[in-house]
Amino acid sequence: MTPAEAEETTRRPRRSLRAGTPVEHFATLPRLPDLVKLRPQPDEDGLRFLSRLRSSTTPEEAVTYTAFAAVPTDAAGWGYECLRLMADHLQPQERHMMERIAGWLANPATRLRHEIMREALWSPTRGPSVLLGLAVGWSTGGPAPNDPEPAPAHKAPVAINGAVLSCLARGPLGQRSQYLARILDMAETLFRA
Repeated sequence: MTPAEAEETTRRPRRSLRAGTPVEHFATLPRLPDLVKLRPQPDEDGLRFLSRLRSSTTPEEAVTYTAFAAVPTDAAGWGYECLRLMADHLQPQERHMMERIAGWLANPATRLRHEIMREALWSPTRGPSVLLGLAVGWSTGGPAPNDPEPAPAHKAPVAINGAVLSCLARGPLGQRSQYLARILDMAETLFRA
């Protein structure tokens, strides 16, 4: 194990959300203002803003905000749980990627993250699990062994958002609101941590 892998596999801090308020997130996170139209109030904390998004006419924006507000590694874990909730709507060929992501979540080694990224980049289709694999690749450090530059801050959240919402769209119309409610219940746990 290289020093970088050892460092990445050490225990992560307990902070599930990025530092700052929703207003600060909208000011500092590229692409978030383009994807979420409802704006936070100046005195609103993340949980209250999530609740307001959830009860809006476009509750899917609460998924988007969660993908951006959570620390990328925790957002990837949340995205994995969302896809696992809707596993019946994943294609059989997506199961392998889900197993790889589960392995990385249990033991977040740099080598495995790079392997997941390579598989996701070369995948012939871009289903929900592949989008989540891309998010894992962009979540921490460089996306490849020969690329030490970290990915832009918006890459992982945009991929997580795409993974969750595209999987949600695969579900039967009559069940989507139930899935969305459960997804947002899981999101609330990140904001309450």
